[in-house]
Amino acid sequence: MRKFLLTTAAILAAPIAALAAEKPAELKVGITTFLTGPASVFGVPARDAAEIIVEKLNAEGGIGGVPVALSFIDEGAGAEALTTEFRRQVEGGAHAMMGAISSGNCQTLAPLAEDLQVLNLMWDCGTQQIFEQNDYKYVFRTQANATPEMLATVLYLLKVKPDFKTIAVVNQDYAWGRDSWQIFSAALKALKPDVEVVGEFFPKFGAADFSTEISRLQAMQPDVILSTSWGGDLDTFIQQAAQRGLMNTSTFVIPLAESSLERLGSTLPAGHIVGARGDHYFLHPDRRDDADFQEFMAAFREKTGAHAIYPVFHMSQALAALKAAYEKAIAAKGGEWPEEDEVIAAFEGLTFQGLGREVTIREDNQGIEAQLLGMSVQSGDYPFATLENIMIFDGEALTTPVGQESVEWVSKLTPEYAASVKVDTYEK
Repeated sequence: MRKFLLTTAAILAAPIAALAAEKPAELKVGITTFLTGPASVFGVPARDAAEIIVEKLNAEGGIGGVPVALSFIDEGAGAEALTTEFRRQVEGGAHAMMGAISSGNCQTLAPLAEDLQVLNLMWDCGTQQIFEQNDYKYVFRTQANATPEMLATVLYLLKVKPDFKTIAVVNQDYAWGRDSWQIFSAALKALKPDVEVVGEFFPKFGAADFSTEISRLQAMQPDVILSTSWGGDLDTFIQQAAQRGLMNTSTFVIPLAESSLERLGSTLPAGHIVGARGDHYFLHPDRRDDADFQEFMAAFREKTGAHAIYPVFHMSQALAALKAAYEKAIAAKGGEWPEEDEVIAAFEGLTFQGLGREVTIREDNQGIEAQLLGMSVQSGDYPFATLENIMIFDGEALTTPVGQESVEWVSKLTPEYAASVKVDTYEK
């Protein structure tokens, strides 16, 4: 358990009651998120969401009567600055940390949090490797990882376009682009082995010109084009592909495009598959009529001038998990303030709900989260594409079993598996 070191003399002199867990004046929570750089398109909305949620939470009495105090760390400052500031906040008394957006940063911060013995909630990063390669006591993920995200995308594609024969991929040339394609292609080969991969393109991260890739794709004419790219790279690729007419001849599968819909405006035509990295959508078919959902969406729109995107949902889940764990630990202790180990123990089997469906933490500290996908449509209701033919897939069946490795697991799936996954379908 992380505690500040006391000298032997101080321990002997202190009253026994002083060594018991005392309710703090505030619950200090450090959050890493991109406030600068390309990924700030995710990080800034998440920060704004955290501020809205905590302001409301504190107005209602905080957690166990203790107000929550947030501090933000900019992931855009680089790995060295990130780890230095993370350590500084922990040593300065942070009760919990939430990091990170970047999968690379999660792989750095997870072992650091374990060394520092501080609760760390991985609130957004997608790499499936964290819990497949290591066991952690203090680190939890409050959403899904890349495997259920990619597997749900394959299943949706097979449901809405079962007869496609060829596919090409255009992904950013770094770990996420390569790893997500590895998972997707392994699942596709297992579930529809007759599909031919006709092109694999990995333009550099931050590329501004996709004319070469688009020209080659137009010559290939694949039935489906996958891109798990995000942010400005995805926006630019979609804009240039639409201008060149490529989106009229191939179906695009874009699992992270929910976060780009508003920025793309009228550019994204109807008939392309859009994912949301979980069941994250400002018109969530299960939640959109709920009063708390509508209240948050209105507050977020007023604060930012934009609609909520998936990192906003991820942030809501992480804060909901933190609140639920503390409340569970407080209840188990008869209303007294819990020790840190008691909060950690409360995460076992914890179920909580942010802005989407409920999420459960399983035995390896991985969150089980539903997955939402839909088909783009320019309905005229908004000045950008929205989703129709929405499907929400149950997360448990999509998540690699405890103790197994994702690519190996999805490689052994059978066509019968696809029919066994629970899915709810909505027209809009």
